[in-house]
Amino acid sequence: MAKVKLNPILEQVRGKVGDLVFKRYGEGVIISQKPDMTGREPSAAQLAAQERFKQAALYGKMVMADPETKALYDERAKPVFSLTVADFFNAPSVDEVDLSGYSGAAGDEIVIMAHDDFDVTGVQVALTDGDGNAIESGAAVETPADSGRWVYTATAEVETGTTVRIAVTAEDRPGGTGTAEEEKAL
Repeated sequence: MAKVKLNPILEQVRGKVGDLVFKRYGEGVIISQKPDMTGREPSAAQLAAQERFKQAALYGKMVMADPETKALYDERAKPVFSLTVADFFNAPSVDEVDLSGYSGAAGDEIVIMAHDDFDVTGVQVALTDGDGNAIESGAAVETPADSGRWVYTATAEVETGTTVRIAVTAEDRPGGTGTAEEEKAL
């Protein structure tokens, strides 16, 4: 491969210019011919990735148009639009569901640790019995604020001998979700 020292103006060029594609790799610029995609059908995975990217860009544009939400992203170090796109692609995760404080009594606490690359906006908890019948559900509360520690306080009494399934869903600002399930025999 030949190496050429580019004119300083050309060093700043990126993307497609005519039939040439300028790509930046580290300190260098690679110039290649535009690929000929005629006759090639994108795979289902490629189409899905293209659609997801369109959704991410749309979310970024919506955030940029909403001063209140944009201000939340402005507080971070990255350029806002890049941060919003990254947030769209990274769903929150539920790291831990601590059932040590739950014995089936009203007032018992279930502690959830959840995080996201930007912000977890809510955590929902649903309790069902072994047959899938709903026992109770509701929102956990982040305690203390901005800690990633969410507490759900049970409201229903559950009979001893019941197996309880606890489903936890964490949600972030763009609507991504992370889930976890635990089971406890009372």
